[in-house]
Amino acid sequence: MKGNELRQAYLQFFESKGHLKLDTFSLIPENDPSLLLIGAGMAPLKPFFTGKLVPPCHRITTSQTCMRTGDLENVGRTARHHTFFEMLGNFSFGDYFKKEAIHWAWEFLTEVIKLDKNRLYVTVYPDDQEAYDTWHKECGVEESHISRLEDNFWEIGEGPCGPDSEIFFDQGPEHGCDDPNCAPGCDCDRYLEIWNLVFTQFNKMPDGSYEPLQHKNIDTGAGLERLASVLQGCRTNFETDLIYPIIEATAKRAGVTYNDNPNTDVSLKVIADHARAVTALISDGVLPSNEGRGYVLRRILRRAVRHGRLLGIEGIFLTPLVDVVVDILGPGIKSIAEKKDFVKRVVQNEEERFNQTLEQGLELLNSLIDTLAAEKATVVPGSEVFKLYDTYGFPWELTEEIASERGFTIDHEGFEAAMKEQRERAREARVKEDAKVATP
Repeated sequence: MKGNELRQAYLQFFESKGHLKLDTFSLIPENDPSLLLIGAGMAPLKPFFTGKLVPPCHRITTSQTCMRTGDLENVGRTARHHTFFEMLGNFSFGDYFKKEAIHWAWEFLTEVIKLDKNRLYVTVYPDDQEAYDTWHKECGVEESHISRLEDNFWEIGEGPCGPDSEIFFDQGPEHGCDDPNCAPGCDCDRYLEIWNLVFTQFNKMPDGSYEPLQHKNIDTGAGLERLASVLQGCRTNFETDLIYPIIEATAKRAGVTYNDNPNTDVSLKVIADHARAVTALISDGVLPSNEGRGYVLRRILRRAVRHGRLLGIEGIFLTPLVDVVVDILGPGIKSIAEKKDFVKRVVQNEEERFNQTLEQGLELLNSLIDTLAAEKATVVPGSEVFKLYDTYGFPWELTEEIASERGFTIDHEGFEAAMKEQRERAREARVKEDAKVATP
């Protein structure tokens, strides 16, 4: 089953269960200052969960685009980390609750996409006996395939939260570790989490307290890329038809072969992930800048360009990848298909600007590190990090990443001090300029 077919099958299944299908919401949160970007399938629906707004239907299903950059350095180095991904979800606002959510998840996995029941495992919150009994007594899941874990409580910032139940797919011992007690929840790749059912009962307040919700709700999320990797028999999400064509296009441009060199593979996967993220962000109205969402976009885009250089690619290469991304995601995400030409113009402009300074900046940084290494130093001074940022447009994170590859750290405090000095100089300059304007 192709990725687009899987998305459609999920949405149609829950439509058959009385859910209203909604298009994906923008990655830019609407009237939610607690979030920089949408990072979970339920995030755009928070007002419905809290009761602030009345939902158009008490049962909703979506495939929501999401962005997370908290562990950017892991992208390309693991099988599952992404900045951009899609979360399949079915939601209930004061309508059905645990039993229906569990039964429908099981039905979709075992009857619609026909996963092997013997390879499915579930976890529940230790105190949630109702969820345990529903899985075991009603769905027929063996007790040996059910675990109670303290981690089964879902929350993301302020808003709706509650105990959850996760579903795992056993990829086989060849993906596992040497721990004889390896089980769902282990950090190895054997048991892959593919679905999370959140039984939303509380609202997390700004002060960290939890208030019971007036109506119990259901918030579920199934990673589209992860489910696709299981159905398509892929080792990683990057080898599914949702991402791999981007890797193929980049490898062809670079004249390299995927799965031939670990370092090359990392760069190919970083570029593939970041091309999807950049396309989605710009299509939703985010533009490159030095702050907020624009900075997230600029950082990701420039990181992709830098990995292109590591592959030996010269000139513009990220812009043409937008076409590949749109071919993959456009059938399921209207905004991406509709904004293709605009996205390409923005990417090309930013890519050209960064290429003008990248080579010189890299040369200066590598020369600096060579000098520091000769002096037996291991830290890049904050003033130098600031100079690269201020003069050459190098995000400090990019400097840190390059330095780390050569065994160096950066002086964060020194960088912040230099930034503070610059802001003070800028403020004083504005005051003087305002004084001149005000002088008769």
